[in-house]
Amino acid sequence: MKPWNSPVVLPAVDAWPDELKLYDTVAQRVRTVGPAAGNKVATMYVCGITPYDATHLGHAFTYVVFDLVNRIWLDQGLKVRYAQNVTDVDDPLLERADATGVNWRDLADSEVERFCTDMSALRVLAPDAYPCVSESMSIIESYLQDLRSAGQLYQIEDEYPDWYFSFDQGLGYGAESHLGRAEMLKLFAERGGDPDRPGKRQPLDPVVWRQARPGEPVWQSSFGAGRPGWHIECVALACTNLGDTIDLQGGGSDLIFPHHEMCAAQGRAISGKPFARAFVHTGLVGLDGQKMSKSVGNLVKVNELVDAGADPMAIRLALLAHHYRTDWSWTKADLDQAGQRLDLWREVVGGATSVDFGPCATAVRQFLYQDLQCDRALEAIDEWAWESLDATTDAGSARGEMASLVDVLLGVALA
Repeated sequence: MKPWNSPVVLPAVDAWPDELKLYDTVAQRVRTVGPAAGNKVATMYVCGITPYDATHLGHAFTYVVFDLVNRIWLDQGLKVRYAQNVTDVDDPLLERADATGVNWRDLADSEVERFCTDMSALRVLAPDAYPCVSESMSIIESYLQDLRSAGQLYQIEDEYPDWYFSFDQGLGYGAESHLGRAEMLKLFAERGGDPDRPGKRQPLDPVVWRQARPGEPVWQSSFGAGRPGWHIECVALACTNLGDTIDLQGGGSDLIFPHHEMCAAQGRAISGKPFARAFVHTGLVGLDGQKMSKSVGNLVKVNELVDAGADPMAIRLALLAHHYRTDWSWTKADLDQAGQRLDLWREVVGGATSVDFGPCATAVRQFLYQDLQCDRALEAIDEWAWESLDATTDAGSARGEMASLVDVLLGVALA
């Protein structure tokens, strides 16, 4: 599938020599994230949307954060290979299509188009690969065949003889999420798993091929007529587009378990290599103290904010003002404050200044490269901007440097 359009962004003229450091969920510490020494290509896979409703600010926060990672790697002078999937065959989509009487493919196509429009408005750089699950069945089947050859798949015996992944013959999970078994069972049940299904070898074994049910879309395969499970989809699409071991697996913190843990297990089982060198997760965005989610219905949607007159650059700044791994709750004040910041920056760029931007640019990079302290980076630019408003002579180069850095590194257009 063709992703959304995005502006051409070039690395800074002088590549910044520092390293990007982020919190790795597996290592449980802030550490250098990027390609191995000597490699100039960074690879990143971020789990994409299930397209059954419009982009809410929880989605937008995640994709803006990893867009910032993408831009920082470019700023380092690296080439970035970025893949993101579209889970256009999943229970929530099929349930919404059935409830609304809309064909599931039409619903998916319309929501993907709307998502791409939102990402383009927020100036999120498009991924290099943007595969849909529905168009990737032969790829997914080949990875399932590898798992079967490794002896890590089994089929249950009942009305719907689905196929399951048996992780290390039942030794269990926990290496990525650092969760205890009781918590894993709880989250597995809450997030699409079936721990109590009879016939499974272990309660935490995930389905990898679901046999056809009445009224569901069906694909023919060597595992029977049906459709794939969630985790193997991402493994197959990530590895096909980026290689057996990717530099960064990203997503919201609600994907740590079971999704990312089970992706890691299946990826290792297929290739014998680590699925990702780092796992990085964003905090969850709430509304009035409750997590924002489609299932709850407490959504603030990007397209609705834009339709109501919000500047997409103000929305982006509102998201960037929060630290990437902190849970937070959206309020109208977020957008108001971001709008004021945007007005200040645009006023400075359109006026006169004799204040050297070099020290501010250095501070911005230091904050961003050290665990994406974007809130402090924005404050550093604010301080420069307020100082610049008092300038009595004009040095246009400083204004140009500021506008360029904000554009290229933060993804905020001031023109």
